[in-house]
Amino acid sequence: MKMMTHWQDQAVFLTGHTGFKGSWLALWLHALGARVHGYALDPPTTPSFYEVCSVAETLAAETREDLADLENLTQAMAAAQPEVVFHLAAQPLVRASYADPLGTFTTNILGTAHVLQAVRSVPSVKAVVIVTTDKVYQNHEWVHPYREDDPLGGHDPYSASKAAAEIITASMRDSFFAASEVRIATARAGNVIGGGDWAADRLVPDCLKSFAAGESVSLRYPHAVRPWQHVLEPLAGYLSLASALLGDRGKSLAKAWNFGPDPMDNAAVGDVAKRLAKRWGGNAGVVFESSTDHPHEAGLLTLDNSAARHHLGWLPRWRLDEVLAHTVSWQKNWLAGESMRDFSLSQIQAYQATSTP
Repeated sequence: MKMMTHWQDQAVFLTGHTGFKGSWLALWLHALGARVHGYALDPPTTPSFYEVCSVAETLAAETREDLADLENLTQAMAAAQPEVVFHLAAQPLVRASYADPLGTFTTNILGTAHVLQAVRSVPSVKAVVIVTTDKVYQNHEWVHPYREDDPLGGHDPYSASKAAAEIITASMRDSFFAASEVRIATARAGNVIGGGDWAADRLVPDCLKSFAAGESVSLRYPHAVRPWQHVLEPLAGYLSLASALLGDRGKSLAKAWNFGPDPMDNAAVGDVAKRLAKRWGGNAGVVFESSTDHPHEAGLLTLDNSAARHHLGWLPRWRLDEVLAHTVSWQKNWLAGESMRDFSLSQIQAYQATSTP
């Protein structure tokens, strides 16, 4: 897996830097020597990885504004003068999208359009990575993994908003950047887990919160199969993709990419919860709900990552049991009052030192 070799003193504009994935990426970029300029709302949870790991101290600058404010977004990007833009800011939850569909559409669709419009006004930008999701595909509950050229869709508002963001990105790339030196790609990751995620209605945070309280966790969709991966896996993919976009082949790589786990690590929700409970120990347990009165969520969804393997040299490094071990270890160290920035950096170092299969 190749990453950019010139992150040192490199200006990077990162939207969503206060979120779970964005905070991990900000910390990693800083460790690589980059000057990270963040643009986001306040952290979405309390506690948050952003605050627990003091990510603000690693930033060159940050702006706390909404993506809906195109003027402020453009000014912040222009002030940063970045060569690379990572767009991670989003409303990222399926169930929350049912509660606020218009807000989800505004953030995920219009917000993406605003980022790309701002890029048009900032000549320093050469590479843009727009992060969407594995849920952009028109899901037929197929057994075979989805490839980047499969049809887009979206049953729930979140999935639909991210599929629309893919279409908007392709449209603006073809309409306004075809003759420019700016390379724009989208990245679709699987179900990302890891330490420092306190989002509501997500399996791993719900499990760890219940286990820490000495309670069993209750599952809505225990048989749903998902492509689980540690947060560092797709982030490594985004870094590799940005590097490739800046290279000689960058023009041909400005398209959509899947960053999913090894097929052997696709697993049912109930199985993952039981493995987490075993690793946590004590009285940790899992209960399957009998009620079916829940919003629709996909039952089977997996990604084909062969394009990223073959063309970017990206490979998943940690198997599912390792991912769960690192996640539980992070949470227990946080509960023990350890320095979580140092601990998180040690996990990044451990990931980088892991040889690919």
